[in-house]
Amino acid sequence: MNSTDLADRFRRIVEQGIGAGDESVLDELVAEDVVEHQRGNNQGLEGARGVARVLHRWMSDFSLTVEDLVVSGDVVWTRNRARGTNTGSVMGHPASHQPVEVNVFDVGRFVDGKMVEHWGVADQLGLLLQVGFDPRAAGAPTP
Repeated sequence: MNSTDLADRFRRIVEQGIGAGDESVLDELVAEDVVEHQRGNNQGLEGARGVARVLHRWMSDFSLTVEDLVVSGDVVWTRNRARGTNTGSVMGHPASHQPVEVNVFDVGRFVDGKMVEHWGVADQLGLLLQVGFDPRAAGAPTP
């Protein structure tokens, strides 16, 4: 599979599968036994489906857009922008009904056209701050 095909597949996973919540894209492009390296995410295809469902529960108008993409061999790297309005509880914090925008970095490794491994780093602190998390109220020291 060439670099353009891998780039297109990963972009579809990010923007359509997770961003638009289209599980048929995940079913097509993610291996049943995909290995998940992102903290907090469950293993396998069902884990990927679960990520999309949670994000769409947190933000009813959730979207994920690839801003930058690089292919190296069988690995695709992206910098993405996640956007939405916080309409659901996030990690125990009630809906703020505020707009949210965070960066997400994702890496996917492909075999035979399917993603078999995923690593991801989302700006979780940025997300929590935007939905109203106050670190001082949680006992964090102030500078």
